[in-house]
Formats: sequence, structure tokens, C-alpha cells
Amino acid sequence: MASFLLLAGTGPLSVLAQNAPAASTALLLRPAAVFDGETLHQGWGVLVEGDKIKAAGPAGQLAVPAGARTLELPGLTLLPGLIEGHSHLLLHPYNEASWNDQVLLESQAMRVARATAHARATLEAGFTTARDLGTEGADYADVGLKQAIDHGIIPGPRLLVATRALVATGSYGPKLSVDVDVPQGAQEADGTDGIIRAVREPIGKGADIIKVYADYRWGANEPSRPTFSQEELTLIVQTARSAGRPVVAHASTPEGMRRATLAGVQTIEHGDAGTSEVFKLMKQRGVALCPTVAAGDATSQYRGWRKGQDPEPERIRQKHVSMKAALQSGVDVAVGGDVGVFTHGDNLREAEQLVQDYGLPTLQVLRGLTSTNARIFQLLDRGRVQPGLLADLVAVAGDPTQDIKALRQVRLVVKGGVVIKQ
Repeated sequence: MASFLLLAGTGPLSVLAQNAPAASTALLLRPAAVFDGETLHQGWGVLVEGDKIKAAGPAGQLAVPAGARTLELPGLTLLPGLIEGHSHLLLHPYNEASWNDQVLLESQAMRVARATAHARATLEAGFTTARDLGTEGADYADVGLKQAIDHGIIPGPRLLVATRALVATGSYGPKLSVDVDVPQGAQEADGTDGIIRAVREPIGKGADIIKVYADYRWGANEPSRPTFSQEELTLIVQTARSAGRPVVAHASTPEGMRRATLAGVQTIEHGDAGTSEVFKLMKQRGVALCPTVAAGDATSQYRGWRKGQDPEPERIRQKHVSMKAALQSGVDVAVGGDVGVFTHGDNLREAEQLVQDYGLPTLQVLRGLTSTNARIFQLLDRGRVQPGLLADLVAVAGDPTQDIKALRQVRLVVKGGVVIKQ
């Protein structure tokens, strides 16, 4: 229990605590209430042994072993560690540096150094797991970042990494003069042999997820259009699936979304121009939507939109239309903000906007950040407060089932049974 005692006077997120072994003595957490990933329970306690949840239920009925340490959390709600559905730890906000400049002008060493700070901020915000969906020109640096976190070298969330996303040749960037070839922000691949190789290579390098751009802009000032054919997308999914990896698809056009859905991807990222028909198809095929509403909101403000004062830009207006269709279809909604477009550590921005701007019920979004994201991403060992699952837990001031902003009041972070922030 040295790590618990150490943290009492060291403030948030001690690297020593991240490096410490899992607790060998039981820890009893006694908050005012426990949100178990589905329902709020007043007067519950949670017993942690090692890196797992041993028991959860009415605090007075838990069988607490001798020598267990008790941590009183009056006025706090304990809940599963939050799960970020869409992040880019190797990017920083576009109002600080454009995407092109980050890919072309920043060294990989600089980008990794930034990413270590981003990982720490993410964990401090209560997000104990994150899908990192593409290194955007930083090759396989996310694999090393994940390894550094797993080995306790740096603090951060449990990562699911996608390494280099797949794009059709000519459809991505950066793009300069036609006479100049520059490093691309993703892996170009076309045709049967090229696609199979492009899927297998990142898996061999350590990718947990394959990300594909099912549509994108072919040129400056053009609208997004489908890139890969139906056959190519299906081959990508089949190749990844045979290696036990899911595929996620960047897609914003109805046709790109339709092709990706028929191919069998796990999630559609963005879905800006999605229609009722394509969302119904996603629902039928078990494909979830990760709408990333915060990213469009952020980039619109970077371009001068004064939210709450100016009329909504067309992009935001269209997002409201597509989200209304998505919600009416009953498609599963994953919660992920495309963090990196905006500031890491401000991950809750997506959840807040889903509630405030798009009218999703607070409880649905809270479940989205925990049990729903875990289910969609096939993370069966987390996302709920349940015996046998990972002891990734967060305590916040207030009741997040009533006010999503309560999740900003993080008072305790436990990852794998070790107190990370107190």
C-alpha cells in the first residue's frame, strides 16, 4: 500500500504511483453513491483486491478482509473509469498549429514529448481508457507510447492504438505542389495485394485497431467523396478480422458510410452527412456511430464562429440534422470527441455537447462513456463496477446521472487498483 500513502502528499498523478505494483492489500472505497455503468446506487461500497474489483454492493454488507484500508469518499459518486472513444494523442489543437504544420514541421521527438503530456492530462481527467485513432504522420509512435504507459514509465490511460490509418492513394495530405512528394499523414493503399499488406503491416507493428478513410476530399475545396470501393473495404475488414482486429471507418458521406457498414466495420467516425437510411442500415448491421460533435464545434470556432452569437455554420447545422436522424434510428452512439483537434484533458467536451447541444439524455451519455463504449469496443473487462472487472474507477463531486458537468469534478482516479490521483 506504499503507493496509496505516497500519493497523499504528492498531488495529482505521481509517476511513482504509476510505476508501483498492484496493491497487495484490499482497499474499500466508501462513496456516497456508486454508478455501476448502468444505474446509480446510494450507500454502496466497492472492494478492490489487486487490480480487480472484488465486490460491490451496500457498504454495510461487504465482507471486508482484515487489514483492508478504507478510503472514505463523502459526497462523491464512484463510477467506472471513463472511456475516450476517439482521440489523437500525437496531435495538439489546430488553433495552436495547423494539421499540415504538425505533420510536416514538427519532429517526431517533439510530437512524442507532447503526447506524454497529453496522456497524463487524459488520465487526470478520469479517462482510464482511450482509443487513439491514427498517428497522423507519426508512423508507429503510438505503439511506443502505449508500451511506455503499460510499463509504468509514463502515466496515461490504457490505449487502443490504430497506428497509420489507411487511405486511397491521392485522397489525403499534406498536399503541396504537384512536383513535390511529401510524407503523408496516413498509409496509402490500393488493390488486393496493396491493401492486404497495408493491413497486416501495422498489425505486426502493434496496432490494436485498423482505421480506414472510407471517404475524403480528393482536392482542395472539394466535398468529401467515397475513396475505397466496396470490394476494397470488405477486404480490409476481412483481413483485419482474421487477425482479431476491428476496423473503424472515417466516413461522413452517405455512400462512404454505406460501404463501410456493409463491409462490417465496428464504428463509423463522424457521420456528418448521415441519412435516416444509412443510420437504419448501421442499426441493422450492428455498426455504431461515434459522432465527434466537439471536433466540428472546435474547428468552426477556430475559423471565427462566435458560438451563441453568430448563426450556426452550415457544418454545424448539418450535424444537427444528421444527429437527429441517428437518434431516431436507434443506432448505438459511442462517445468520443476527436480529442487533439481540441485540448487533451478537455475530453468531457464531447459528452457535454451531446447533452447540451444535441439533446441526448444525461444518463445515456454517462453510460456511453462507460458501459456502452466498453460494449461497442469489445472491452469486456471494464466499463462497469462489477466483481472480476478491472479496478479502473473514478470518483467525482456531485451526481453525474443528473448533471454531466459533475464529471469535471474529478477527486479520485484509480487505475488497475492503484490510486493515481487523490
